Amino acid sequence: MPRRATDGVTLTVANRRRVPCYLRPMHAGQHYSVREVVLWTRFAIVLFLVVAAVPTVAWVVFDQHWLALPWQPVALVGTAVAFVTGFQNNAAYGRLWEARQIWGSIINSSRTFAVQALDLPTASPAVKKQLIERHLAWLTALRFQLREKRTWETVDRHDNKSYQGFYDVPEWQSDLSTELAKLLPADEHAHVMATKNRATHALAGQSKAVVALASSGELTELRLVELQRTIAALYDCQGRCERIKNFPYPRQFATLNGYFKTALVAALPFALLPEFERLGPSHVWLTIPTSAIVSWIFHMLEKIGEATENPFMGGPNDVPISSMARTIEVDLRELLGEPPPPALTPRNNISS
Repeated sequence: MPRRATDGVTLTVANRRRVPCYLRPMHAGQHYSVREVVLWTRFAIVLFLVVAAVPTVAWVVFDQHWLALPWQPVALVGTAVAFVTGFQNNAAYGRLWEARQIWGSIINSSRTFAVQALDLPTASPAVKKQLIERHLAWLTALRFQLREKRTWETVDRHDNKSYQGFYDVPEWQSDLSTELAKLLPADEHAHVMATKNRATHALAGQSKAVVALASSGELTELRLVELQRTIAALYDCQGRCERIKNFPYPRQFATLNGYFKTALVAALPFALLPEFERLGPSHVWLTIPTSAIVSWIFHMLEKIGEATENPFMGGPNDVPISSMARTIEVDLRELLGEPPPPALTPRNNISS
């Protein structure tokens, strides 16, 4: 069993491996510790030190002074990298914050729909329960769709995939058909599962059920309009989620930023060598830590944006839609007067 650390540094698990707590979707402390950040970028740090050490050794030990580069062109590349990285991080944060706002709206609209359904004066308890469970079916289909992997997402990259064993993504551990079978009638379940966009058809089934209730006289036209307005709001939330999920941060910006950063990291020690040489022969060795630190700063800025730009991919820094969906289900089950399911608790301080 994991042991939770109170200092927010690491968590020891049964196999004695360690997982850094920076992977939490929300940090509970005032700031990330140096240890957490170093653990996240340890391979890049080693690479930057090697890249800086090779020309430095060649300069000092083998007198290869022809390796020097003028500082001005390298500074121009650094300016370009800073500009593009800043643009990427602003866009990535905007995508993350919009995703969180959308799911806040889903929570509010879900509670509104549940109260509207339960307040129908002539509907039977069985009908009200079916309306609530059909809404939970839509919510289930939506979160499963948002957890589907896309080619541009980075959750399966080696530096992220190594941490997947330390947190849970319920949508990767269960089957949508099984989950929907608990919530929908057999014929409706078969219809939804036969479609491509299951969430759309689950919500369409909700609309048909509401219209059928109005046709049978179980709800007034005014209540029908109110319920349809809430369903329209849910469709709007689904569409906004799909836009974020299916339209990545523009690949041309991400690609060029990677090329610019690589060029900067490769050229930086060659530009620093003559600058430190002016301070004295012994100062040339400062090229290694200085170049590594500057390269690491640009690398961290790029990595932060990359970890933020796809907020539904199932990574440890995502919007925790599984936990939020469970929160909605707890509220709706309690409104029905049923015992709620247990809340999803973080594993190793990571909520999914």
